[in-house]
Amino acid sequence: MSTSQDYWNNLGKNSILLNAVSNWRDDYEQWFLKSVDRLPETVRVNYLRRDWVWVEEWLVKNGAKKIEWLGDIKGSAWTLPFERGKAEGEVKSILSSLHRTGRITRQESVSMIPTIALEIKPGELVLDMCASPGSKTTQISENLENKGLVIANEIANNRINTLVTNIQRHASRSCMIIQHDGRHIPKILDKGFDKILVDVPCTGSGTTRKNPEVWKRWLPSGSRSLHNLQLELLRKAIDLTKPGGRIVYSTCSLDPIENEAVIAEILRNTPVDIVSARKILKSVPFDEGFTEWPKLDDNGAVNANLDLEKSMLPPTEDHIIKSLKNCVRIWNDKIDGGGFFISILEKRNDAIYSNRMEDILVNSDVKPDPYNFPVPISNVLKDKIINHFGKCPENLWSRGRKISWSTDEAKLIWESEKSRKSGKMILPGRRWSPLKIISLGLDAIKTRNDEIDRLIGRATQQIIPEIKCGYITLNGEKIDELLIEEQLLNEDLRIEIPDYKGGLLLIDERDQICIPIWVGNRVSLMINDDEKRILRFMKGLDVSNKEEEE
Repeated sequence: MSTSQDYWNNLGKNSILLNAVSNWRDDYEQWFLKSVDRLPETVRVNYLRRDWVWVEEWLVKNGAKKIEWLGDIKGSAWTLPFERGKAEGEVKSILSSLHRTGRITRQESVSMIPTIALEIKPGELVLDMCASPGSKTTQISENLENKGLVIANEIANNRINTLVTNIQRHASRSCMIIQHDGRHIPKILDKGFDKILVDVPCTGSGTTRKNPEVWKRWLPSGSRSLHNLQLELLRKAIDLTKPGGRIVYSTCSLDPIENEAVIAEILRNTPVDIVSARKILKSVPFDEGFTEWPKLDDNGAVNANLDLEKSMLPPTEDHIIKSLKNCVRIWNDKIDGGGFFISILEKRNDAIYSNRMEDILVNSDVKPDPYNFPVPISNVLKDKIINHFGKCPENLWSRGRKISWSTDEAKLIWESEKSRKSGKMILPGRRWSPLKIISLGLDAIKTRNDEIDRLIGRATQQIIPEIKCGYITLNGEKIDELLIEEQLLNEDLRIEIPDYKGGLLLIDERDQICIPIWVGNRVSLMINDDEKRILRFMKGLDVSNKEEEE
């Protein structure tokens, strides 16, 4: 065992967190044995990508094992035979490029469970209330199958850029990114969201295998300091959900103050019921929720005299005690991964949903939003797209020099009335306000000087069925040559479009893989280094000398 591992083992043995767990479980030593080793590398395959079968085959060749307890997950999830971040050589290079090109998402396996609990269906409207870095958002997008919409919210400026990057690399059309305090997200839907994920900020006491610093910094008072925020976020989520809709509350914490205590307080005064997870998460090893827990001081020891808010105390109501048993408590040792808590809630059908308190209409003239938001493409721009590509895909949005591609549901939100200030004012449609939109859909087309410039690489494979021209099918060997050389003379590639200049798509006649190029004095690849690496490797091209030069 390495010195580093010895250090973390000793730190854990003397931690306040271990003291706390000893008051939550009789066999706390068993938990500790499975809470100090580093996590294995686990990934989720993006099955919306055309080449997902090849990705799975590569994973299997490199010793990956399918995570069977995740059950019938859309796409697939895999455990690789090395510690997280410890891949070496060619495997490290390919794995990193697969992630950066959106073919896989590196994600802790237990973190995939809340999305499974939502049981997302194509066409639904979903809110991911605390979304960054976006692994759960992309998982929701895969389940939506480019139909419906997931609105991913993040309040922190330093985290929202990461969220945007991860959404764009994933290349899903069904995502909108907004920036709000989750407790004050405005109501924008007449009927409410179908599903909401509330993966709240927490102390992370279940993440010791991923983040060993938890052993040093965790204190019970940290859980108490987050309790009210967690309650407020969950209350808001329930308020935004349509009657009959589902809310999944989750944390990567083990402390009942952040988990069962929050749910118990919600059950006291909110029209929701806890759904049993046994049929939904039937392959996942989990324990039922706590119905009682001790007061712990900042040494992790029991202190019955500690003064706690009523909402942090174990429930005394019989119906709540019974309901808490339907919560999902995932321990590190039971799943051989990270610790997690999940509660599946459904809003009662007889609950009232109102997106307005007063029916006060403001001036119906469309007014500019205070932010640089995407807007539906103009008829002029639509004509230019048709002229360039022979056809214009539906649901295109213009913002600056980029045109993004989204779904019908995004258009519905744009066109619908919005409420403002807790429903006291109703804004007319054809605007986003009061939403602050950061990103919408998949960046698909670039413009230059108000003219169509080219298609953006990540969108090309999906957009081919939606256009009539702007691409040609080419001999595969010539495409291989271009992938190796990166630039060729026009006559060498034999593109039979006289005097053509600009962006073009090449389709490999062998596997229908689409590659964007720029035709000028020479023909140049218009893909980044990660995409080059994956396509070369996939096609078995020897570019060792070139990569050494790079």
